[in-house]
Amino acid sequence: MYIILVYDMKQQRVGKMLKLCRRYLHWIQNSVFEGEISEVKLAELLAKARTIMEEEEDSLILFKSRTQQWLEKQVVGRERSALDTIL
Repeated sequence: MYIILVYDMKQQRVGKMLKLCRRYLHWIQNSVFEGEISEVKLAELLAKARTIMEEEEDSLILFKSRTQQWLEKQVVGRERSALDTIL
């Protein structure tokens, strides 16, 4: 599946969440990630995220799609990380 993950954390937890999310997804902007991920890997990511988060203070939002082709992406301004570059 293809997901977009967005989080809002207290400053002291941002670094840990950034490192965790970068292991599973592509970092596209501050606190925003996207990419293909399996159900198993997503469950693993969410379980680890819950150990970092304080659910009363922090939030994590997922947008899910079967594949990237069902999403239309429009970037205004500079894109932090272009994902369509093939080496």
